[in-house]
Amino acid sequence: MRSLLEDMPPDIASRVHANWRKNEAEYWAQREQLLVRYRDQWVGFADGRVVVSGRRPVEVLHKAQQSGQHPFVVCVGHEHQPNRMRSRFPH
Repeated sequence: MRSLLEDMPPDIASRVHANWRKNEAEYWAQREQLLVRYRDQWVGFADGRVVVSGRRPVEVLHKAQQSGQHPFVVCVGHEHQPNRMRSRFPH
């Protein structure tokens, strides 16, 4: 599969942390197995494993970021579909 960075402007893609790139590549290598267990769920993927999963993207994102591992966060099976994350808290 192609990297999600390919859809980003080059100046933004160039600023993405190397560990995020590594985590994305490892996710794609394991994607077929992940589809069985995590299809339609959001996951934070780092160091070759799912570090958090759930149905609410913002919650998964925040928990994944707490790992400090530059996780790749994505909805399994919907990787190239545009999405918006919205906080459940009003601003």
